Formats: sequence, C-alpha cells, structure tokens
Amino acid sequence: MPRASPVWRRYLAWGGGTSSYQEIEETDCILLWGSNARETHPIFFHHLLAGLKRGAKLYAIDPRRTATAQWAEVWAGLDVGTDIALSNTMAREIIASGLANREFIDHATTGFEAYRDLVEPWTLERGAAETGVPAAVIREMAHTFATARRAIICWTLGITEHHTAVDNVMSLINLALLTGHVGRWGSGLNPLRGQNNVQGGGDMGALPDRLPGFQHVENDAVRAKFDAFYGVTVPPKKGWHLSDMFNAMDRGELRALYVIGENPVQSEADQHRATRLLEGLELLVVQDIFLTETARRADVVFPAAAGAFESAGTFTNSERRVQRVRKTLDPPGEAREDLAIICDLARRLGHDWTPDAEVIWNEVRQLSPVHAGMSYARLDQHSGLQWPCYDDQHPGELFLHGRLWERPVRGPRAPFSLVKHELPLDQLNAEFPLRLTTGRRLAEYNTGVQTGSYASPTRRGAVVAPVHVDQGLRPGLTFMTFHFPDDVATNMLTSDATDPLVSTAEFKATAVRIERA
Repeated sequence: MPRASPVWRRYLAWGGGTSSYQEIEETDCILLWGSNARETHPIFFHHLLAGLKRGAKLYAIDPRRTATAQWAEVWAGLDVGTDIALSNTMAREIIASGLANREFIDHATTGFEAYRDLVEPWTLERGAAETGVPAAVIREMAHTFATARRAIICWTLGITEHHTAVDNVMSLINLALLTGHVGRWGSGLNPLRGQNNVQGGGDMGALPDRLPGFQHVENDAVRAKFDAFYGVTVPPKKGWHLSDMFNAMDRGELRALYVIGENPVQSEADQHRATRLLEGLELLVVQDIFLTETARRADVVFPAAAGAFESAGTFTNSERRVQRVRKTLDPPGEAREDLAIICDLARRLGHDWTPDAEVIWNEVRQLSPVHAGMSYARLDQHSGLQWPCYDDQHPGELFLHGRLWERPVRGPRAPFSLVKHELPLDQLNAEFPLRLTTGRRLAEYNTGVQTGSYASPTRRGAVVAPVHVDQGLRPGLTFMTFHFPDDVATNMLTSDATDPLVSTAEFKATAVRIERA
C-alpha cells in the first residue's frame, strides 16, 4: 500500500483521490506527474485517452519518455528528485504572471503569503537549471494549467517513492490551491492506485493510524464507538508502517510477522537487509496465492484464494468506487478465501467470527460513516458507489472538497505548505555516477539473466542484466523494473532511505554504476 497516503488525509482530510474517472474524460488539462499510466494504470489510461480525444492537453512529467509521454502535448523530462523545484517554479511563474486564483485563495486557503515568499526565488531560469526542463516548457505548463477552465493533477510512485514523499505530494496540492483546481467538477488531485484494491485496503483501516473510514485511532470518541461495538479496547496509539516494522525487527522489538498478499523480500528497499531481518524472526506467517520469496522463508504458509473470481466481497478503485466481487470458481487445492482463513484463526483464538462477506461489510457500514449508505443491494443497483456515501438515499460523491467553494467555507480552510527542494539522499559521485530509478511495466517476462559475484554497482549490492540504450531517459539516468524473476533482484540495489513522516523508501533515486559482467 502507498505509505504516503497519510499526507492526503493530513492536508485535505480524505485518503483518496478527489475526482471521478468521468471527470478525467471531461477536463481540459492533465498534469500526469511521475506516472507511466499507459503501462501501470491501463484502465485509468483509457479514460485519459477519452479526455484527450475531447481536446484535453496532457503534460507528462517524468524522467523517462515513457509510453504514456508519447500521447502528451509535452514531455517534461525532469531530473530525478527535482519535483519540488519544478512545482515551486511553476507556482512562482503563475503568481508573477497574475494567474493565481486570488478569489479562491482568499476565502478557501491559509498561508498564501508565506508560500509566495518561499517560491519567489524560483525563477524560470533557476528552475530550468535545477530540473533540466527548459524554461519555455515550464512556462507553458504553468500558464496552461492556471488558465484552464478545468484541470487535474494525477500522480503515483514517481512522486511518493522518495525521501521527500510527503513534501512532493504537498507541492502538488499547493499548485491546485494556487489555481483553484480542486473541489469542482473536472478539477482535482488524484493519487493513482497501483494494485487492485489498494484503495480499499486503506479505507478498511490497513494503516497504522486509522480505523475503517479513515477515522483516527487517537480520537477518543472514535475508539469508544469501536470498543462498544466489539467489546474490546482498541489501543489508543498508532502502529508501525512497513518500513517502521523492519526497523523494529532490527531493534529486536518485533519478533513475529503475519504477511497477507505482500512479498517484502522482493518489494522492500535494500533487499539484503529485508531478507536478513525476515529470516531472523521467531515466527513468519505468509498468506498468499503464490509461494513467493517471502513465503519460501515462512514458518507457516496459508494458501489463499485469488481476490477476483475465487472470493466474495468488495473492491475499491482509484476513484473511490466500491464494487461487489462475486465468487465464481472454487480455489485450487488447499487454497481458501482470505476471510475463511482469518475467521478460522480467530476461532482457534477463542472468537466466533462469521466468514460471510456481506455480514462483515454491514459491520463496516455501521462503523464507517463514509460507507454507511452502501448496502449490497445499492452497490448492485448502481454498479458501485463512490464514498463518501452517508445513507441509503445518498448518491455517493463524484468529487471531493466542494466545501472549499462554499461561502463561508464549511470546516477548516486548506493550508498552503512550505516545502523546499532537497536532493536525493543517495548522492552521485565518481564511484557511483549514474542515477537508477525503478518502476513497473504492463507485462514482464523472464530475461534469462543471473546474478553473480561482481563488484558492487551500488552501495548495497549488484545484479547482472542486459543493458540497452534508451533515448527516452534523461542524461545520466538508468531504469529497471523491480518485478523481475528471482535472478534479477533489483531491490538489492535500491536505497532504504525513507521519508521521515511516512517511511516511504526512496526507490526512485539510487546512485549506481554500470560495469561489463
């Protein structure tokens, strides 16, 4: 799950994108920042293409000229780790050109003057020198975004997998607040979810500081509601992010781990360290549909059913749409639905839980106000509903934060955030002169390469893989996917430097060198 999602909740109250897919089709300008949506979010990309056919302008902001960038009005090929510099330069140009939406700023936001002072030094010339994006391109993006009647910013791991993950996201929120492109139809801020039901996992409380419906675990009234419903005492403090868990393992404070549908041996930064710590646990339990590299190291493996077709329940996509999933096939062999496994484990621990997806969903509806109006019958009737959906007559919200346009604003005003440009922590030098960034592809096949005992191409390890020249990369940049088969363990190379607030690892900015094997 994207561990930078608390940023969204902290500054705009909700842990989900503001806009619907239909709005992507009907907007006028799209800033697609750090996302190769054509390969990594293909369903969303179909909606984006519909928007382009209607006349929307797409700006692809990415160090790589990806398959997505080929559809863009302009590819803004910035240097890795300069997203805040680019955002602040665009903001300065918008303000200096008199294009800021002062009416919206004055009645719906706070902190504008300090923000204006922060970005003032970021002239087009300075921004171009720092980011590698030509001054004329920065100016065009800034003016098009600011003057568009409707405009949307979308981003994904290219923004969040940095040690400045929180600040990167806040810098994009700043651009939306500066121009008033939030809280209206066709204008918004949208973190794209990279895997099936990632949004739903966060919605259901799979976050260290939230209960279902993004209710804060440190809120006494919220905990009291859950305490009364379940007859237990919810701990009054937040837990650990995944990166925090590995740090706790290192300290000897975490000795057992139950992993469901994750493969941290291959997905966690600094793979050598992750493997060592997992193998040192007293108990490792893995519940998955495949015998992953993490499962191979487990003391207990629960073979699980696939989420689609072999299980019943709900999925939630990037536009906050909750949809029913129906079981149509029995899982193979000894595999069972996740819910059946968890309820069986609960019974052995002395609790009689019912392994019925609709019963549990109705529990969610009683405890999470934003899901209260989403009965199975209504989900069927409307082919899914978008949260928040507060009662049985509520249609679900197509877009969020419309309150910012109310007079007076209902609730707190949205704050500008003072975020400064910082270089990646894994610095380049004569020994490691190249930058490695990682990402996903739509499909990946065995490349037939093997690791071996070679000098270390990064400060953490080495892998062996074929090399080819890609003119779509910024000068000095290299790229690898992180889901190769076992023989190319990309994350042996990546840095385990993390964002101090949300512990997101800096997968996107590793210092490397390339040698002939």
